[in-house]
Amino acid sequence: MSDEIKKELQVILCDMCTEDDRKPARKTCMKCEISMCVQHLQAHLTTPVLLQTYPLSEPMDLCGNTKCPQHGKLLEYYCLDDMTCVCVSCAIEDQHRLHNMKTFSTAHKELMEKLNTEQQALLVKTDDDNVSLEKWEKSEREKLGRSSVRLIEAVTNLRDIALTSVQSSVSARMVSIKTSRTSMQAAQNEKDTFRFLQMYSQVHQDVEKAKAVDLRKGLEPGSDRDKLVQEIREKGEKMVEQAGHFWGSLLTLVDPENHQELFATNPNLIFDSQALDPKMSLSDDKRKVFYHSWLGHSFAHTFYIKSSGLSQSVPNFRKWMISLSSDCDWTIGLCDKNYVKGLKEGDVYGLCCKGNQLSTLTTEYHDIFVGQPVVGMVQMADQPGLEKKRSVKSQVINHPGENVAQPQKVEVVWSFPDSLSFFSVTGQHQRRKIVTVTISSNNWKPTPFVCLEEEGTEKSSCNSGGSLFGSSVHQQSQDKWKCSCGKVYYETSNAYSHGGCSYPKSSRATCSCGKVIGALRITKVLCELL
Repeated sequence: MSDEIKKELQVILCDMCTEDDRKPARKTCMKCEISMCVQHLQAHLTTPVLLQTYPLSEPMDLCGNTKCPQHGKLLEYYCLDDMTCVCVSCAIEDQHRLHNMKTFSTAHKELMEKLNTEQQALLVKTDDDNVSLEKWEKSEREKLGRSSVRLIEAVTNLRDIALTSVQSSVSARMVSIKTSRTSMQAAQNEKDTFRFLQMYSQVHQDVEKAKAVDLRKGLEPGSDRDKLVQEIREKGEKMVEQAGHFWGSLLTLVDPENHQELFATNPNLIFDSQALDPKMSLSDDKRKVFYHSWLGHSFAHTFYIKSSGLSQSVPNFRKWMISLSSDCDWTIGLCDKNYVKGLKEGDVYGLCCKGNQLSTLTTEYHDIFVGQPVVGMVQMADQPGLEKKRSVKSQVINHPGENVAQPQKVEVVWSFPDSLSFFSVTGQHQRRKIVTVTISSNNWKPTPFVCLEEEGTEKSSCNSGGSLFGSSVHQQSQDKWKCSCGKVYYETSNAYSHGGCSYPKSSRATCSCGKVIGALRITKVLCELL
């Protein structure tokens, strides 16, 4: 029997009765810290002072816990905020003075009513959950069952096609072996020398043909084999896709946070730019951003992500997935167009990657008194002249020394309207949560965006908290040429320089790795909507 049950069954005896004749207690005085039977309780019930100032409770084993450990006074009140018993000094002087305080009897009544209400809600929830659990189990079993059946059917069908075709080919080849056996048997049975010699040439050909037969090589080369191979490849790809769906469904069922079926970005979403950097271009479908490296470096450009369709309404749940090059720094998320334009009047929420350092960008508001220093929001909430000051906060997620790989594929999930989550996509059905930022702005018009900058740009918008539109960066940074070995050469109109050494462009000088400095640059894909 547990200690709790033993305590419940234990009879509290009167502390004032003689040891040989102790009667069961009827009440316990919290102030006197004694339990009393009917006879000894009369003094507390008939004396006005005792009745008014000495609280009585049901019989209990006090064990010395009726006094406040901090003030040594009787515990008389219950703090609903901290869910603990307190004394009068705690209630009016110390940390509980602004809390919701009740007398024991009132707190007991209110909390009992609350428990009864919660009990009824749990009973209803239990009944509903039983039905929901049955529906969920049935739905998941049916979904997994359909996936597994389709997979088994695809595997069986592919196996039958291959076996049937190869069996027909092997059967045709075995005819040669059977023919050679028949020819040899006929020659061996021929007794006439002349006829035997006449037969031998054909028998020899049949035997050689049979010896050349390879029963393990599959189909004979030709159009039939090519056609079958193409069919097997097509059906095999579908089978692998079905296996991936089945595998992903199991992972999602067990670990839904890190494994979800990754859906492609809405095909109507495209990159949009009002004034495109001359070093960059968009694909015909406007879902890829190209960088033409021979036109120079020090790029910094922001692209909006918008819908090419007619509907511009904001759904309750939105997501998009984007592939990003490791050759550039980037920021992705949601912003006001005013912020990107450099007006610094809009809000921004996003994830920034500079090298291998990841940071979050969030917009915060502070209440200020016009013409006065910033004052706390609670103290100034109801006073005239109060205004809100906007600031963009950058918070580092990891430091370069932590050796965290830069995410190549990022899924952005916008739980409209109050949070934005970023996931690193690491596999077909696998993703790793990077961070979730809380959106505190109201009455704003958010626009998905991606900002691309030359890797290593010193005045990155990520860390400065400034405008995402990098025109100042573009004007102040120096053009560079980065060798495949990692060395960076600074470029002027006539030469390249590195480590204090200058290499004229006309000299065709080579890097220490052997590559020509300033060699032909290529077009790269900086980012793509997947």
